[in-house]
Amino acid sequence: MRVGIGYDIHRLREGRRLVLGGIEFPTPVGCDAHSDGDVVLHAVADALLGAAALGDLGEHFPDTDEAWRDADSAGILARVVEMVAARGLRVSNVDVNLHAELPKIAPRRDEMRLNLASLLAVSQDRVSIKARTAEGLGPIGRGEALEAHAVVLLEEADSEQ
Repeated sequence: MRVGIGYDIHRLREGRRLVLGGIEFPTPVGCDAHSDGDVVLHAVADALLGAAALGDLGEHFPDTDEAWRDADSAGILARVVEMVAARGLRVSNVDVNLHAELPKIAPRRDEMRLNLASLLAVSQDRVSIKARTAEGLGPIGRGEALEAHAVVLLEEADSEQ
């Protein structure tokens, strides 16, 4: 088994879509990023790359490459899952902490979990997404940014799940 830790943070900016866990939230602000800025999927992809010792997101999907401008993070995660599978590994489970003042995550948490489970080819009971606020502290608390932390457990693909 292998464990990976992932992290992502993006500033919020007016006029951008807000996508979290592959689900679009109707808000006036979204993540200011080269891709769609989905901090949840980026943190999970980063954790997968780390667990498989495959580097990091910036190495594989650099923000200097126009091919990734406004890219759908679900496509980025799908590529990472393929890279992990090529190493003979598969996802056992994932745990995500999303730090945000807004939007409220609880009403759409199960939708996000189901989408992430589908992208990772695991059952929904192997995906946890928890939301946290910053109690008004720092850039997260002031509503200037969103961040996510993820932990994944990988196992050999031929083991029983």
